[in-house]
Amino acid sequence: MQSINTLTPQNSVLCLIDHQPWVAFPIHSITPEVLTNNVLALAKTAKALEVPTILSTINAKGGPLNDPLFAGLSDLHPGAEPIDRRNTNAWADPAFVAAVQATDRKKLVMAGLWTEVCLAQTALSALNAGYEVYFVSDASGGLSTESHERACQRMIQAGAVPMTWFAVAAEWCPDNTAPEYPRMYPIALAHGGGVQWAVEYIMANLPRQAG
Repeated sequence: MQSINTLTPQNSVLCLIDHQPWVAFPIHSITPEVLTNNVLALAKTAKALEVPTILSTINAKGGPLNDPLFAGLSDLHPGAEPIDRRNTNAWADPAFVAAVQATDRKKLVMAGLWTEVCLAQTALSALNAGYEVYFVSDASGGLSTESHERACQRMIQAGAVPMTWFAVAAEWCPDNTAPEYPRMYPIALAHGGGVQWAVEYIMANLPRQAG
């Protein structure tokens, strides 16, 4: 059955912008543990459902220090070479725009650091270029709670849609009878917080239902 949801694995692409340790150090709008959990959950969901993912970093190489992707993202995408930039606006980088265009998809699911700088600038530019932007606020972070919230407001006013990682996951995979739905179980168990209890309940009852 064809999904009537706005986002599907077939019409969207995930853009992860600057999830790097050095960039993350001054984040204060979200705790490190929650940020890491949510970013990895979002990335794992995209991979499980075969949603194209574009990885981008800023000043990761070529400076006095290397600043790679979060280790969990690198482990999830072994061998992938993120698009490294010198401009805070990823949309100013031709390689990033080309990677988006290569997917031939107009719905961009974005998360990034910092919310008020690299994420907001990129989201606004993508909107101006005619794309639909859905930013994942709980997989992003700002220098302060206020700066994060003001950036979210700015993107919303420009037409971007705010979401959370679990909302994206549920929209990408809404049918719990779909063959791909069980791929979500380990993600929910590892990253879903209280949702893991629901998954534990479902899994505990699977043998009974099968019998």
